[in-house]
Amino acid sequence: FRQYAEQNAGNLNGYNEVQNVRNQVAPNPRVQNVGNQNGLIGVQRNVIQNQIGNGIQLQAEEYDLMAAATDLDEIEEVNANCILMANLQQASS
Repeated sequence: FRQYAEQNAGNLNGYNEVQNVRNQVAPNPRVQNVGNQNGLIGVQRNVIQNQIGNGIQLQAEEYDLMAAATDLDEIEEVNANCILMANLQQASS
């Protein structure tokens, strides 16, 4: 039991507790929570931040793709106008 208490620095009961939540978890020798009593929540937040970050990245890529598609539409329209003008000029001469 002292082995667990040593792994949880600052926690004499040997529990992996989360501050400000009032949850206590049974001792786990695989979890070393040294100096960060909110370590488990921190991991969950990282996952959530990664999901949000990936979502923003996808939105940025979708925006870039939509902008490229808009540019392509404008280029095609300009090309069509050039062909139309060339045909009109040829027909009038």
